[in-house]
Amino acid sequence: MSVSIKSAREIELMRAAGKILAKVHENLGKELKAGMSTMDIDSLGDEIIRSYGCIPSFKNYNGYPASVCVSVNDEVVHGIPTKNRLIQEGDIVSLDIGVIYKGYHSDAARTHGIGEISKEAALLIERTRQCFFEGIKYAKEGNHLHQISNAISAYAESFGYGVVRDLVGHGIGTHLHEDPQIPNFTQRSRGVRLKAGMTLAIEPMINAGRFDVEWQDDDWTVVTQDHSLSAHYENTILVTSGEPEILSLTEAESSFL
Repeated sequence: MSVSIKSAREIELMRAAGKILAKVHENLGKELKAGMSTMDIDSLGDEIIRSYGCIPSFKNYNGYPASVCVSVNDEVVHGIPTKNRLIQEGDIVSLDIGVIYKGYHSDAARTHGIGEISKEAALLIERTRQCFFEGIKYAKEGNHLHQISNAISAYAESFGYGVVRDLVGHGIGTHLHEDPQIPNFTQRSRGVRLKAGMTLAIEPMINAGRFDVEWQDDDWTVVTQDHSLSAHYENTILVTSGEPEILSLTEAESSFL
């Protein structure tokens, strides 16, 4: 396995891509409201991405037809936007978005509540986000990858949640998906030793029920097998010689640090 170490110039480009992606999430998240179609969300997301001079990472990636993955309620990831799917009050909606800036990708996901949502849904969103922050405590030079995975898993499972096993995080840079794979569930093998200059997309996908998932007939949309709610939280990070740098964090989220 070859994990790329980014040069100072590449890191600056990754930082710029991450800052833009944070703004895309901020801007698009503010526009979500009951009655919008998931295609409306995708169209607006595409427009915002391009307004920053970026290209959507996901559009036509391995045949995926949209710029924003829009996943609702029991959809875990890769929901395909359509004009007939309208989001409703009480739904939770995960937006997974990637941008390409001057040849470099940034990838991040957020789950939003639409209007008033259940306490169960609100806690799932909050705890899924915290899973990410629990994991990156270990994203330091000299540590091993499994420490990130195990921390995410331990936190999620302490609430009885299911940690998705069929999908994982990944390295990122000039390609959307690079080595290494980054599971969110407990690992026995230690995985790669982390080094300064690695850029990683860490993305807990957490189900309110069991961890089992299945693919829909469109070959993209992944849903929880028991139809429980699912939340997704992801950022692109940079491993440094000290604390990790979160490249795609919005200004509002800096309070979580």
